[in-house]
Amino acid sequence: MSLLKRAVRTWLLVELFRGLMLTGKYFFKKKITIEYPEERTPLSPRFRGLHALRRYENGEERCIACKLCEVVCPALAIIIESEERDDNTRRTTRYDIDMTKCIYCGLCQEACPVDAIVETQEFEYASETREALYYTKDMLLDMGDRYEEQIAANIAADAKYR
Repeated sequence: MSLLKRAVRTWLLVELFRGLMLTGKYFFKKKITIEYPEERTPLSPRFRGLHALRRYENGEERCIACKLCEVVCPALAIIIESEERDDNTRRTTRYDIDMTKCIYCGLCQEACPVDAIVETQEFEYASETREALYYTKDMLLDMGDRYEEQIAANIAADAKYR
């Protein structure tokens, strides 16, 4: 009986018409396609993109050279060197991140006690050379200055989950 039933379904093209009905069902509905370069989808405040170093309101860098981010990084992408200043505080002299090694896990951001290293919502930073993906302290501070409003808003939105 199932052989006869299958033959009738094949002869009447039942599967074809079921597929066409499904296509027709969605043909007149509103499309949800996003035209990427012109349109942007909203990103979560927890989105992990390009790294940035932040500063205090007085312009001093936040990083206290505790090196927790360097220790917690599973990809060993962060290199920090520090020195002690005249007022007996430590500050970084070198803060480098190799973006070709980074896995964007966000552990560096979570480990930082002063919110110095953060990940922005910037995800368009492709390059043609590996050297361009090696971010130095000055480049990271520049990224932090450029996206400070966005970073502060994301940290405020995420504060109740910390």
